[in-house]
Amino acid sequence: MAANGLMGTYEHTMDAKGRMAFPTKLRDRLGVSFIVTIGKDGCLYVYSNEEWDIFTEKLQTITGDKARAAKMFIINACIVEPDKQGRILIPQNLREYAGLDHDVTVLGVTNHAEIWDTVRFKKYIGEITPDMLSDALSDLPY
Repeated sequence: MAANGLMGTYEHTMDAKGRMAFPTKLRDRLGVSFIVTIGKDGCLYVYSNEEWDIFTEKLQTITGDKARAAKMFIINACIVEPDKQGRILIPQNLREYAGLDHDVTVLGVTNHAEIWDTVRFKKYIGEITPDMLSDALSDLPY
């Protein structure tokens, strides 16, 4: 992934077949095909092939009960390729996991993208306070 990574927030809709337009700016960074899997907090994670390799290498270092849970990222993963209109098809099991129905929000989050149900995302992001933002940056050397 290039120095700037993935960034931005994009709102889209999903049709009844589970197809959604994937943001061009993110598609251009992810490549001609990319991986979609379950994510934390009830969203989906989207990785370029290169970042997927890095992620799965890290998953393989997990042991014990955490290893069993980490397998869920791999066994739910699928490769997607945007069609000529830039749409991707989200499999039913992933749509159900993330509660995706119609309105979706796509985020660029440095080394991966996330796909959220828009209502769920607004609730999640609405819980972040100014103090939480300050605390998140408090250890950075700038």
